[in-house]
Amino acid sequence: MDVFKNAIAQLEAAAAAAKSDPLTVEILRRAKRTVQVTFPVRMDDGSTRIFEGFRVQHDDARGPFKGGIRFHPQADMDEVKALAFWMAIKCAAVNVPFGGGKGGVTVDPKKVSKGELERITRGYVRAIAPIIGPETDVPAPDVGTDGEIMGWIVDEYSKYAGKPSPAVVTGKPIALGGSLGREAATGQGGIYVLDAYTKTAGLDAVNLRVAVQGFGNVGYHFARLAHERGYRVVAVSDSKGGIHSPAGLDPVAVAAHKKATGSLAGFPGSTEIAGDAILVIDCDVLVPAALENQLTAANAPQVKAKVILELANGPTTPDADADFAARGVVVIPDVLANSGGVAVSYYEWEQNRRNEKWTEAEVAAKLQPLMLAAYDAVQAKAKEFGVPLRLAAFAVAIDRIGVAMQAKRT
Repeated sequence: MDVFKNAIAQLEAAAAAAKSDPLTVEILRRAKRTVQVTFPVRMDDGSTRIFEGFRVQHDDARGPFKGGIRFHPQADMDEVKALAFWMAIKCAAVNVPFGGGKGGVTVDPKKVSKGELERITRGYVRAIAPIIGPETDVPAPDVGTDGEIMGWIVDEYSKYAGKPSPAVVTGKPIALGGSLGREAATGQGGIYVLDAYTKTAGLDAVNLRVAVQGFGNVGYHFARLAHERGYRVVAVSDSKGGIHSPAGLDPVAVAAHKKATGSLAGFPGSTEIAGDAILVIDCDVLVPAALENQLTAANAPQVKAKVILELANGPTTPDADADFAARGVVVIPDVLANSGGVAVSYYEWEQNRRNEKWTEAEVAAKLQPLMLAAYDAVQAKAKEFGVPLRLAAFAVAIDRIGVAMQAKRT
């Protein structure tokens, strides 16, 4: 499925509904720059493999390109283009001064050694170093990458730049200039948005059953925080499968079980389910927190949830969106729901540039009002034009990007 076409379909639908500036929309239809690289890497057995990588810089009207680096066997230019576009929309929707970018390497990080992974990372950085930098393009972790990998990137880029450059990436280890609160930021932001929605809709968190697809960093922290808030987490899944318990799961205990056994399966009091079965399980709030294109025309009619909170990027296709709109299923879109991560990335970048260290409490104090302001702006736009939240979020973003573009024109 062509994810970039899906992304542009979302742009066009929002622009039509909100009567957005045609020139802004036309510019946003295509990336400002796409880069495809190949680079050799020495493997542990002494052989050399050629890897393929990508970096897409979609728009920088509001600030430096910003977006994660994905290490995944299916990573390709089409996917990275879509993710870079969504980052441009996300940064504008949450109102942080970044544009949109994204990167990727076609590799399965689970099938290479740690030494090979480091050499792959450093080779990729050397290949894209001329187009990234603290004032131009600031990468971050994504699927298949983490803080340790960001540390390797800082080190390799600093060699290229000839000076320490901690602000070249975000999501770094704390010792290298990372921000407190960054690890849980995407899940935390999602909770703030879900709380705001339930308040708007007059719903009681205690009575809401939540299912989370994806039990990695984002899904785990969201599930943990939801459980603490009183939501009932009835199902979670990862790439190997899932578990279900109508009585509710304690995500911290589930994570401990997974760490001890290597699997969600066998958690006491739960039953096993297939990984994709979680999408159609009986729940009130479905949280796709894995990969794109999970909710499609094929499975959308079977989705029982009344609210979908997108913590993954692009988990819902336009056809599925149409089904949900027709059935009154509320979709809280990725560009709003999962923007807590890029918001705290911005705080990390600011700390690096100012040579400051903020406490976790200081970061949290900045994140909540930012997320609530973003939610309020999207809700207001949805009411103004009578459109779903996704189109409203896109409309807010297009307006903000358009203002920046117009300010730069002669």
